[in-house]
Amino acid sequence: MSSPGIQRLDAAETQAGGAERPFSKAVRAGDFVYVSGQVPTRDGEVVAGNIAEQTEVAIANLREVLALAGCGIEHVVKVGVWLDDPRDFSSFNAVFKAHFGAHPPARSTVESRLMVDAKVEIDAIAYCPLKG
Repeated sequence: MSSPGIQRLDAAETQAGGAERPFSKAVRAGDFVYVSGQVPTRDGEVVAGNIAEQTEVAIANLREVLALAGCGIEHVVKVGVWLDDPRDFSSFNAVFKAHFGAHPPARSTVESRLMVDAKVEIDAIAYCPLKG
């Protein structure tokens, strides 16, 4: 299903075992890009590691999806974060700050059970005007 002004950017990769995931990596609606939750996966598998290592991978995945829409991390205006363990909050913040710098986006962070072995999930909304 398609609507004028809405562009679905790449289907999510299949999960381990080849099952399809029923969502887009991102959707562009005019000048806004809505990025689906990014978890610390490579090739459909959650990477092993502590919260800092997993956050680095989740943010790298976020950057890759933003690039599909011609955007960068500097275009992000709002982030939603889910942490599996609230004790990881400070370590997560250190990595987040390293990527988002002195002008971070608005953000919500909650504790939530996540997919097996994932410690973090990050979704985002970016304002990235279409060039034209």
